[in-house]
Amino acid sequence: MITLSLAEVAMITGGRLRGPAEAQLTGITTDSRTVAPGDLFVAISGEHHDGHDHGRAAVEAGAGAVLAERELDVPTVVVADATEAVGRLARAVLDRLPELTVVAITGSSGKTSCKDMLAQVLAGYGPTVAPAGSANNELGLPLTVLRADESSRFLVLEMGARGLGHIAYLCQIAPPDVAVVLNVGSAHVGQYRDQSEIALAKSEIVAALSTGGTAVLNADDPVTAAMAATAADVGARVSTFGESAAADTRISNVTLDALARPNFRLTSGGQQADLGLQFPGEHSAINAAAAAAAALAVGMPLDFVAAQLTVAEPRSRWRMEIARSPAGVTVVNDAYNANPESMRAALKALAAMDCAGTRWAVLGEMLELGDGSRDEHDRLGRLAVRLDIARLLAVGEGARPIHMGAAHEGSWGEESAWVPDVDSAIGLLAEQLRPGDVVLVKASRAGGLERIAEAVLVGGDR
Repeated sequence: MITLSLAEVAMITGGRLRGPAEAQLTGITTDSRTVAPGDLFVAISGEHHDGHDHGRAAVEAGAGAVLAERELDVPTVVVADATEAVGRLARAVLDRLPELTVVAITGSSGKTSCKDMLAQVLAGYGPTVAPAGSANNELGLPLTVLRADESSRFLVLEMGARGLGHIAYLCQIAPPDVAVVLNVGSAHVGQYRDQSEIALAKSEIVAALSTGGTAVLNADDPVTAAMAATAADVGARVSTFGESAAADTRISNVTLDALARPNFRLTSGGQQADLGLQFPGEHSAINAAAAAAAALAVGMPLDFVAAQLTVAEPRSRWRMEIARSPAGVTVVNDAYNANPESMRAALKALAAMDCAGTRWAVLGEMLELGDGSRDEHDRLGRLAVRLDIARLLAVGEGARPIHMGAAHEGSWGEESAWVPDVDSAIGLLAEQLRPGDVVLVKASRAGGLERIAEAVLVGGDR
């Protein structure tokens, strides 16, 4: 973060200052356990704990002051809404970094993996700031922005939305120079009227571009490709990616290795490069094409982009993380989140992996799907049968239709099972897994299925 005085923080946020106006702040955190000297500690009031209770401890650990929503007996800037105030700080800092290029990514699925790829590509060209994990909401995004300083050249941001106006708000904090839209699917469809409203929400990132900015759009997804009209309205350029012959940045000749990691040809501007990824799943090639198109939009040459993509590694936890247990079981931990599109992609990746034993799909509920939830879960079970996944384990009441769909599609007996909770799943797998098996674990975050992956990796109950 660039250095700000406590007086500047109060002025930017419109807060009431209590403390030495000249105090210098050099970082920001919401976690009192990670405070560094000179940090601004932001006291967030959550459902289960209140950051205000840790304000004194943060200052004793070295924080220069606290950004709070009520008076504390330590140096404080008091504001009406701490999250909104962090957003104001982020915008003010960004305005002081005119040489920084902002690349923002949204989409129904693939945002975090694409962000991880792009951040590593850009880092080969200059100092790059990107979030750890997702950090794509009204608090996580400005906290990422505030990590940038005078030395930063690129800022890669992930933007999530659970309704209209969410991305527009994030773009007010960090207006993008390059806006990437990966796809428009059914994630969080229960919080929208229909898919057209999801598309409208995602298009807010394109509408936020200034004249001369670049919209990077998926040529294979007609709903996303149609956002070119929004780009034209604001005077932005359009660069497309995908498998379509009309895509500006195109992937072709896709093959998968033993861990379902794609190898493919990348073509753009009459040039081409062959490369392989460290990210599993055929869908990762599309994410790589999006990252490549964004990197090309900021002036990087194709051969350099391809070389950087080849060595880029997954950096966010519980997203197609592949590990092997001491007992010889391969675990694919994709338990961070789930929607119909990402579930299908993960199942296809599982089906493509080399396996000396049995392929297992351990699946939990996909949340926020609205009235179509039961049907989407049923279709997922049927897909597992069609992909010839040998064993399916559905976890939790909301995932029961996955088991039922598989049973009806394949007239399965013991090939598919349902258990009520994570502990039951851990117990069943401990009894039945064998060396050489491959286990995919995936569900929406609230399901907590990462505990299953962790238990398998340590070889017992957890």
